[in-house]
Amino acid sequence: MRRRDAVVLWPVYFDSARTRAEGRKVPRGLAKQSPTVGMIEIAVVNLGLSHELVSEAAHPHFPWKKTGSVLVAEGRSKGQILKAVAEELLRLSV
Repeated sequence: MRRRDAVVLWPVYFDSARTRAEGRKVPRGLAKQSPTVGMIEIAVVNLGLSHELVSEAAHPHFPWKKTGSVLVAEGRSKGQILKAVAEELLRLSV
């Protein structure tokens, strides 16, 4: 299921316990310990981004682990979306 009009956000992108090689995409300082797809969805909603939740999706590197993902409609670059969502996840955990 490839969508070219959306950015896919996986929980592993924001997991501080993962290395860059294991899939983390944000700096460790912006990462959170074991984020869930629900947390990511709340952060996306708080940012006012149009999104779709895919609850039974599995990251390609971890096909046995159905963590789910959030599809965010493109409007900004993937890097900008990742940074904004990571900052919002940290703000929510305080």
